[in-house]
Amino acid sequence: MASILKDHSTAARPVDFSGILRDNERFGTGKADDAADQLNTWFDDLMLHAGLGISPSMMVAISLCSAITFGGLAFVLQENLLSTALGTLVGFLIPVVFAMIARSRRQSTLMQQLPPMLEELSRAAKTGRSIDQCLILVANDTPSPLGDELRLGAGRLALGVPVKDAFRDLPSRTGLMTLNLLVMSLAIHQQTGGDLVRVLERLSRTIRDRLSYLGRLRAATAASRATATLMVVLPPAVLLFFTFRDPAYFTNLFSSQWGRNATLLAVALEIIGAFWVFKILRDSQRT
Repeated sequence: MASILKDHSTAARPVDFSGILRDNERFGTGKADDAADQLNTWFDDLMLHAGLGISPSMMVAISLCSAITFGGLAFVLQENLLSTALGTLVGFLIPVVFAMIARSRRQSTLMQQLPPMLEELSRAAKTGRSIDQCLILVANDTPSPLGDELRLGAGRLALGVPVKDAFRDLPSRTGLMTLNLLVMSLAIHQQTGGDLVRVLERLSRTIRDRLSYLGRLRAATAASRATATLMVVLPPAVLLFFTFRDPAYFTNLFSSQWGRNATLLAVALEIIGAFWVFKILRDSQRT
C-alpha cells in the first residue's frame, strides 16, 4: 500500500517544461549609458531586424571564423603582420556588413508590404468581423517577412492576449517606427471604438505618401550619398592596395615620427568622418 501511494505521489509530481524554451539571448540591456552597452544593444537589434534567424553569439562566431580565414590568407600571401591585421579586420567586418545589408533590404520590403496589408485589413473590417478576426485573417494572407511578424502577434491573439499587448513589440522587432502608428491605432480602436475602416484607409494613404516622399528624397540625394560613401570607402581601399602591393610600405612609413603621427591622425579622422556620414545617411533614410 505504501509503495502504491509512493508511486502515485511520484506520478502526480508536476513536470517543469521551462527547459525547452529558447533563451532570449542578448548582449546589451539597452538601459545603460556606457558605450559598450550601446554597442551591444545595437548589435542585438541588428541581428533581430536582419531576420537571418541566427543568434548574436552565432554571428560573432561566424565573424571570428571569417577573420581567421582572411587573416590567415593575408599572412600566407604577404607574410606581414600589418597585412595580417588588416585582413583579419576586413574578415571580421564582412559578416556584419552582410547583416546590415540584409536589414536594409528586409525593412524596405516591410515598408512596401504595409500599404497593401492595411488595405486588406480595411476590407476585412468592412465585412463586420472583429478586429482580432481581421488581424488573424490578414496575417495568414500576408507574405513574408511582414506576414511572419503579423502571425506571431496573431498567435498571441488566439491565446486571448489583447491587441495592444500582442503587437506591442512589433516596431522593435522590425526596426520600423512607422508601425507604431498601426499599433497605436489598433489599441485605441479596441479601447474607445470608432470607424476602424476610415482609420486604416487614412493610415495606408499616409504610409504611401511617406514612401513616395522617401523615394523622392533618395533620388534627390543619390549623388550626395554616393559621394559620401565613396569618401568613406576610398581611403581604406587605397590603404589596402598599397599594403598588398608593397608589404614593406607601412614599415617604411612608420619608421619616421612624421609618418607615424600623420597616419594615426588620418585613421582617427577617417573613423570620425565615417561615423558622422553613416549617422547622417541613417537619419535621412529612417522609416
